[in-house]
Amino acid sequence: MTTQHHAPDISLSSSEARTQRIAHVAVIAAAYAALTLIALLFLGSLAWGPVQFRVSEALCVLALFTPEAIPGLALGCAIANVANIVLSGTGMLGMLDVAFGTLATALGAWFTWKNRRRPALALLGPVVANALIVPAYLPLMLQGIGFYTIPFTNIALDGAYPAMYLFGLLTTGAGEAVVMYVLGLPLSRALRRTSLPRMLGADADGAAQGTGSRE
Repeated sequence: MTTQHHAPDISLSSSEARTQRIAHVAVIAAAYAALTLIALLFLGSLAWGPVQFRVSEALCVLALFTPEAIPGLALGCAIANVANIVLSGTGMLGMLDVAFGTLATALGAWFTWKNRRRPALALLGPVVANALIVPAYLPLMLQGIGFYTIPFTNIALDGAYPAMYLFGLLTTGAGEAVVMYVLGLPLSRALRRTSLPRMLGADADGAAQGTGSRE
């Protein structure tokens, strides 16, 4: 007589799964916000200004492993940008960064998740989203805190919106590309060798390729 052994059922109930997803979102949001605030304290305007290297954007690679990274990164970005209003003195103009900076991070993370099977392409999402969106409102913020010329030039901000947008497109895109490909891509490769992808819900094959099993 052959005895069949069945693996124990370790599937989570719907409420447990929902709680786990919320926990993932909260942890990712906290990590992004904390890393951004540290960068703001030590790098100042390099974490949000016209030439920026927001190192916390490297955490967008978490969207290679879980869709919870999308709301998590967006929430963390919103929290950090609200804090930046106080730290940088942008006042109510800083709400532009809260709204549209958060939108850029969310769109970039969404693109990363949707293209997670091709990590090098996936990480282009945050680069393009930030390069296109952030320069659209940044001139208003710069004028609000006392900038009257395009940084590193003698071109007045008044009446120079197209030039400022092009400047921001290039500098923001370049800074984001450095963060995503110099910091983020190696980070994603390192994370695949840990248990984190499995903890976030990626299957074994997906973790090896930087992909997840959920759509």
